[in-house]
Amino acid sequence: MTVGTRSLIMFGVSTFCLHQLPLARALEQLSEVTDRIEVMDEGLHYLSSAEPLLSYTHSFSIHTPCRGTNIASLLEPIRRASVEVMAQCMTIAAEVNAGIVVHPGYFAWAEERDKACRQLERSIDDLTVLSRELSVPFYIENMGNWEYFLLKVPDELPLIGNSLFALDVGHAHQMHCLDGFLKYPAAHYHLHDNCGDADSHRAVGDGTIDFSLVMNAVKKSGIEPIIEVEKFEDVQKSIDRLNAL
Repeated sequence: MTVGTRSLIMFGVSTFCLHQLPLARALEQLSEVTDRIEVMDEGLHYLSSAEPLLSYTHSFSIHTPCRGTNIASLLEPIRRASVEVMAQCMTIAAEVNAGIVVHPGYFAWAEERDKACRQLERSIDDLTVLSRELSVPFYIENMGNWEYFLLKVPDELPLIGNSLFALDVGHAHQMHCLDGFLKYPAAHYHLHDNCGDADSHRAVGDGTIDFSLVMNAVKKSGIEPIIEVEKFEDVQKSIDRLNAL
């Protein structure tokens, strides 16, 4: 797959599209099509050290593990352990001058939402200290239509205070509030498409998102967005369609 010079400058790609391959093979394949790679730090792409990244001159970001962590957990040992996982990711990220993407966590019962919000605030305070110590930025990502997760709609943005915001366009569209999120400045972008029903991570243009509005915001920000599609063949398709806007 060949990507033109303009595309290499404009778009990064997540290893999510090659999650079924070992990380070394995924990195080798993606290194040929982009200058920025976001490592989905789970499964076969789990990073125990920065070693797999050090041989590349590419820019990196790291999407921290989310399936076994919860920085809003009411169970304090789990919250602390989740923050420790983020801290380990920050330490690795510091070696390759990368930022990290963090999910805001969730609550188990509707009645516990307020307590979970306070736990999230504690975790953000902890991460902010680590971020300053290691000079590693962290971006908190909005969630899709997953029951009991925090930060699903723009009205919840105050939960993250002054933290940097990662706008996942597909998640926002699934929640039918993309226009609302686009009104707020983002420091990181995930681009993928869907039809507003499932978090399907389709190629740009294969769903119902108006990416002209999205790219207006991206261009104003000057940020290189991350293509986060499920299939590798959809990476080039997405880039071509975004470049045509």
